Amino acid sequence: MFEKETSNGPQTEAAEQTPMLPMVDVTEDASGITLYADLPGVQKDKLSVRVEADSLSIEGEISLPWVKALQVSHVEVPVPRYARSFTLGKELDRDKVSAEFKQGVLRLHIPKVEHVKPRKIE
Repeated sequence: MFEKETSNGPQTEAAEQTPMLPMVDVTEDASGITLYADLPGVQKDKLSVRVEADSLSIEGEISLPWVKALQVSHVEVPVPRYARSFTLGKELDRDKVSAEFKQGVLRLHIPKVEHVKPRKIE
């Protein structure tokens, strides 16, 4: 592999093709699922969350400052972007997804469709 300089710093050719996977926690309760994705270094305007058919996609670009006059000898963030996709079950209401992004953590809540939610019959 060779390194090449980009606007975001040095990267390897193979790393450019494979974005980093954000760490994700998913919880489920009677109302739906809540997903927490860690996206450190991503600004809100560089975050994309899409729901298409039965797929949820999260992408974010990291903005790392590089000083061009210095030579970088070690890089632990090889790709300045995150990407992760999930398949959504039929019991989730794709039209009512809510999102919150604070301090590098994305919180998505996807409620269950009404006919799937548990209910008490008197």
